[in-house]
Amino acid sequence: MKRFMKSVCDAFPHNANGHAARSKERPLKPTVKDVARSAGVSVGTVSRVLAKNATVNEGIRNRVDKAIEKLGYSPSSLGRSLRLNKSDIIGFVIPDITNPFFADLAKHIEILASAAGYSVLLANTHDDPLAEKTQIQSLLGRAPAGIVIAPVSNSLVIERLLKGPVCVTVDRPLTGHSLVSVDNVEGGRLAAAYLLGLGHRRIGYICGPRTTEVSLQRLRGFSDEIARVSTECGDKVEFTAVEGQFDYKSGEEMGRRLLSAPANVRPTAIATANDQQAIGLLRCSRDMGIRVPHDLSIVGFDDIPLASLVLPRLTTIRQPVHEIAEIAIRAVLVRGAINGPILLPPSVVERESTARVS
Repeated sequence: MKRFMKSVCDAFPHNANGHAARSKERPLKPTVKDVARSAGVSVGTVSRVLAKNATVNEGIRNRVDKAIEKLGYSPSSLGRSLRLNKSDIIGFVIPDITNPFFADLAKHIEILASAAGYSVLLANTHDDPLAEKTQIQSLLGRAPAGIVIAPVSNSLVIERLLKGPVCVTVDRPLTGHSLVSVDNVEGGRLAAAYLLGLGHRRIGYICGPRTTEVSLQRLRGFSDEIARVSTECGDKVEFTAVEGQFDYKSGEEMGRRLLSAPANVRPTAIATANDQQAIGLLRCSRDMGIRVPHDLSIVGFDDIPLASLVLPRLTTIRQPVHEIAEIAIRAVLVRGAINGPILLPPSVVERESTARVS
């Protein structure tokens, strides 16, 4: 213990009063006043040089530039944003960074923002409305050029907070703000039509939380297509929907509930509200000795990168993630670039987890 305390004291030297001594070797960060003093100009002149004001004399500009280089001065991005009423920061607020769909979307947002000369501040709300409020307030303190958000809630508090900067929502709607999303109702319909086209008539569906608009839309599209085929074609379709979370665990748990029925009545196909659920369902099916796709067909939603890596490779409904990110960034950078919701078309990606009923 004495040896440990000595090493701590050596690392943090103390003065005669017992207080930690400040390092005399740490240089102070140069300020705009230091630059002005070194160049022999006013602080206002330095600010105009930093702002690339064309009225500054070329000779003075060169003196200021040399002083900046000599001192290693780096202007505060926040201070510059406030002075010039311009920011090079875009906030991106997502409900769950562990969800591969949002992680992939964040990657595309960052790439596109960077190409336009902007940095992205990522905020994770953990699907918690209170955390969402705190994260948004923190972002607003950075004076961002705009905010892209996949909102957890649709509360008046969040709506009022986001009245200041340009705000675009992705995946999930928020009253009073433009939405860029896949057409979730159509995505649900495509999944149902695909399974019905393979001859399946005992079908299960694992939806996300019914408190989330995305979950309701996908479920509505799926169930409406089943109802339509049942009515128009006279085919009897046995349909069971269960509710879970957007994660692997729910896919396993809800899958076990659906597949615990006797073989002659359990679903021959199950669709899920996202790929995480579908991958959890794949694990559950294997544990229960149910072969995919021979005994059970599975369709996911999103087409996350992992969907093409699991075995069997997952059939899913693809979201055009790059296009969603591209439109959202353009809407932040160019006011009026979009007006009203933009719903992009989903598509079926057929792989190895589905088969025709034998």
